Amino acid sequence: MKFSNPFKSNKNKKKAVQKKKLLSAKQTATNNNEPWVSVLDMEVDMKNISNGSFELDWNDLFITRLMKAGYQGKTDADMVDQWFQGICRNIVMETYEQEQSDPHIRKVDLGNGRSEIS
Repeated sequence: MKFSNPFKSNKNKKKAVQKKKLLSAKQTATNNNEPWVSVLDMEVDMKNISNGSFELDWNDLFITRLMKAGYQGKTDADMVDQWFQGICRNIVMETYEQEQSDPHIRKVDLGNGRSEIS
């Protein structure tokens, strides 16, 4: 008879279920001849909170869309990396521009590394 450990984390099991759902979404998009990209996982280095990584997945139709938009690279991953960096850069620039255009933005420290901006 096999017993389960009630103290064992289900984190990996939950991640596997989430990935399976995303992969079926990828297959559905591919079957419908639609481009698809998704973040499968995100990890943060808890010793250095500024470091982390994202695991992305995509279908061939998304790569075709990137090429039509002018992205280039030796590999598909190179093009997706350029696209993702561009998305991140746009988010940072939008936030910066909003802060510069409205000097009356109020930022309140909520503790635990969280802030409220209004």
